[in-house]
Amino acid sequence: MNFIFKKQLDRRTFLRGATGAALALPMLDSMIPALFGATGSKAPTRMAFVYFPNGIQENTWSLPLTGEAAALPETLPRVLMPLAPYRSDITILDNLTINGGRALGDGPGDHGRAGASYLTGAHPKRTFGKDLQAGISVDQIAAQSVGGKTRFASLELGGEEGIQGGNCDNGYSCAYSNSISWRTPSTPNPPEVRPRAVFERLFGPADAERDPVKRAKLERYKKSVLDSVLGDAKTLAVSLGKDDRRKLDEYLYAIRDIETRIQSAEQENAALTPNMAAPPSSVPENYTEHSRLMFDLMLAAFQTDSTRIITFLMAIEQSNRNYREIGITDSHHGLTHHGGDKEKIEKCVMINRYETEQFAYFLGKLKATPDGDGTLFDHSMITYGSGLSLGHNHDNVPTLLTGGNHGRFKLGQQVKYKPETPLANLHLMMLDSMGVSVDKFADSNGKLGYLSV
Repeated sequence: MNFIFKKQLDRRTFLRGATGAALALPMLDSMIPALFGATGSKAPTRMAFVYFPNGIQENTWSLPLTGEAAALPETLPRVLMPLAPYRSDITILDNLTINGGRALGDGPGDHGRAGASYLTGAHPKRTFGKDLQAGISVDQIAAQSVGGKTRFASLELGGEEGIQGGNCDNGYSCAYSNSISWRTPSTPNPPEVRPRAVFERLFGPADAERDPVKRAKLERYKKSVLDSVLGDAKTLAVSLGKDDRRKLDEYLYAIRDIETRIQSAEQENAALTPNMAAPPSSVPENYTEHSRLMFDLMLAAFQTDSTRIITFLMAIEQSNRNYREIGITDSHHGLTHHGGDKEKIEKCVMINRYETEQFAYFLGKLKATPDGDGTLFDHSMITYGSGLSLGHNHDNVPTLLTGGNHGRFKLGQQVKYKPETPLANLHLMMLDSMGVSVDKFADSNGKLGYLSV
């Protein structure tokens, strides 16, 4: 059977508007070569690392195992219960360790070391000056190899603003706590927390005004990004088949939804703190809305192949954020120093579970988004975890793996590795799946078993 499309499209097709906006398209059927009836997927592999701060509490992340691996039961541990609908799509990895996060003679400072070592495996230099020293993170090693195939080699996103200078944790620079991506051993990649900035980077004009005050003034006279490209979208739709028109409509609706939510946050913030000297912030006051906006922007970046590598720091290490959305007004970091207080422990568990709810939202979106011959979930590999475990330790750090990875990963299980197995072994395996061939990463000493199909 031959598949005939009304128009063959290049994967790099953009919708363009009079304002200079360039809206990348998702993968459509008409972008897949239809020769002799073959419709093989050309979907690339995507990689994402989602990080939550301040560790976990005892017996809330994994289950006791009698052997080395077992299928996940219907009832998941408390913190992971929001992922119950996706039980067959996740794997819990026990006993993975980040030796670089340990003191190794440097004394206190576990939060700073946790952030800096999570994706680098390196032991950061204890300093709060300009002489930062950690390592190149796994996402940036991948970006150096495959980043040239997309508009952005990588994206670094965050859910909480942090500063990059000063002493944040017992002599460790704030840069260590506030970044998990490192371009070079001395250069962290600070995450972008503003949804508007990410949106404009993905869909705005290349020559966008950089001065925030001037840009805010221009925005009042400018139509939305989507409005500016609708004429081009209608012209394109005429030449597409029925399924592609539906996909295009769904995609444009999703982008409109993101844009509207950003505008709503800006309007609400302007009403709360009017300031004519600066544009209103696009960061929603509500953490659920903020995190989901960032997840939706991650989804759009993958869907349009704008990048294949993303890190998302849900909140900075040693975060003092409170979570009024779930009735917690105490500082998260303060609660983790609970001294056995059951009420404080319960609040920590509630926060961890709340964070997982946001990740579950992202996982559901990935599974619902078509991509080539499958979904974005099918063509991605994603970790969800932290650089700290119980009691601010760096052994057995909470680690969850998900994403179909083109059918290469065995999911729906919990695996218990030998104690002191480096987390870098997982990163080495993920680099291999990205087509990045390296013999060793950080303190890796081999690849992980039980994961390959």
